[in-house]
Amino acid sequence: MTSPALVSFEHLCRLTDDVGLFEHARFTQPRPEHGYCVDDVARGLVVVARQPGADPTTARLSQTYLRFLGAAQDPDGRFHNRLSVTGRWTDHPGVDDCWGRALWGLGTAAARAPWLGDEPLARFEAGARHRSPSLRSMVFGALGAADVLQRHPEHRPARSLLADAAHRVSGMPQATPGRTGAAVVRAVSAGTTASWPWPEPRLHYANAAIPEVLIAAGSLLDEPRWTAEGLGLLRWLLDVETRGDHLSVTPVGGWAPGEPRPGFDQQPIEVAALADACARASDVTGDVAWQRALVSCAAWFEGANDGGVAMCDAASGGGYDGLEALGRNENQGAESTLAMLTTFQHLTRLLVTAS
Repeated sequence: MTSPALVSFEHLCRLTDDVGLFEHARFTQPRPEHGYCVDDVARGLVVVARQPGADPTTARLSQTYLRFLGAAQDPDGRFHNRLSVTGRWTDHPGVDDCWGRALWGLGTAAARAPWLGDEPLARFEAGARHRSPSLRSMVFGALGAADVLQRHPEHRPARSLLADAAHRVSGMPQATPGRTGAAVVRAVSAGTTASWPWPEPRLHYANAAIPEVLIAAGSLLDEPRWTAEGLGLLRWLLDVETRGDHLSVTPVGGWAPGEPRPGFDQQPIEVAALADACARASDVTGDVAWQRALVSCAAWFEGANDGGVAMCDAASGGGYDGLEALGRNENQGAESTLAMLTTFQHLTRLLVTAS
């Protein structure tokens, strides 16, 4: 297993300039021509805010990422996503995944990065007044709300957003409609059965964030049914995404019953979402089975995967962009690097706690 001392922000610094975090790389070199996106900058803020003990590197990165998210947020709290290298936003602000991930990053920073002051919480509050029709957008934002509640347990906007997202997944009765006009309803397929309990007709991306939000909501909002439902969904997902003695995660095109496995291209973000969810399940239950699952997530990056190849580069500090049928994508972009870093952060915390 990788030593925590080998987890490095070197490549993340290489991908970051004074504006933000470049989305793509050619091998280890940033590709500025592809610009920046809020999705990755928000993930970056989550990772650096989670790092225990601020140092000059994480403080500088977090300030850069917060400044970028501030520029991306429009006056009513929605977010642009894509910024060109020339400094032009190429999309309209909205409440898609970038909105949810921005709230996740801001909520995590508000809870864990006191050196950033009051701005992260104020920006979280401005964005949390909205609701998205997208299940994952809601889930991502609610994970930020869960972090806010770790520090401010009675924070009403965070409690409301977390509850609304959990209702979307679980289908527990709810009296309050969504903030942007659409009623908050269960995002569940009519074909859900005991053998397919998943609240969608197929698995997509960052799947484990869905049960994680139920586990978080159940523990923070005192709804044991949500906790039990989230733990059950996470166990089911781990069974589906395990092949023999290693993880075999959902490929980029998704997966549904009857489709072949293993599938490629497997993305590191799927493993990172599993690591996040297993770490939360371990914290909530104390069950060592979740700790073993977390170790499997880290092992996936080290070669315990369907390709038998390492998905992390100890020399550069980067993560490879995808596991393919004949090897790996050798590029080391922002999403994959951050997925590796957050997984090893959880492993480090586990090893430190156990020592």
